[in-house]
Amino acid sequence: MTSVLLIEDDAHIRASLGLLLRSDGYEVAEAGSGEEGLAAFVSAQPDVVLVDLLLPGIDGFEVTRELRRAGNVGVIVVSARTGTDDIVKSLEAGADDYLTKPVMPRELPARIRALMRRARLASEPEGETSITFGDLEIRPLAGTASKGGRELALTRTELRLLCELASRPGWVMSRPELLERVWGYDYFGDTRLVDVHIGRLRAKVEDDPANPQLLVTVRGLGYKLEPPVQEAKA
Repeated sequence: MTSVLLIEDDAHIRASLGLLLRSDGYEVAEAGSGEEGLAAFVSAQPDVVLVDLLLPGIDGFEVTRELRRAGNVGVIVVSARTGTDDIVKSLEAGADDYLTKPVMPRELPARIRALMRRARLASEPEGETSITFGDLEIRPLAGTASKGGRELALTRTELRLLCELASRPGWVMSRPELLERVWGYDYFGDTRLVDVHIGRLRAKVEDDPANPQLLVTVRGLGYKLEPPVQEAKA
């Protein structure tokens, strides 16, 4: 049984989400503040933590950072905040996913299942042993990537996104397609997650992120990983 820790200060929302998750077969622990949530994390050792951002005391961003420092637990931010800046800040803090309130009854369990699938796939990678794009080398089996011989600090989701694009070089992939193939959902997906992760990847793999040459946007269609142009030999 998958165990979930729900950190939410609103007692009504906490009770509603807890009931929803238990009815879907999850084992649920609850906390009403950041401090209580971190203490409950140590005692419950959950598979997934759901974190509200507007918590009393330690806010959700700091809770997420502490959870990420503590280990490889799945973290989903569940917040009423809808701004892209909040999504970016949450992902930078270490969240795996971001879900806005109000939560649709089928959506939260679907997101948790997708997160658990991604975790399993990350632990059992498949594909080529090494894929090279100029000085960018991706090693799906090892779960690593490097540029110019320097190891890149990629999250699990960033690596899966990079591997997915690298599996079809030069092929344009739409945002909904990437959501389905990388995050494991489409109908419930927020395509801003794709845009945010592409931006974070560009900052790590491009020589000039403001003028990307590898992770290219195809306006109105999506993204592609463009193989470097080979210089003609004299």
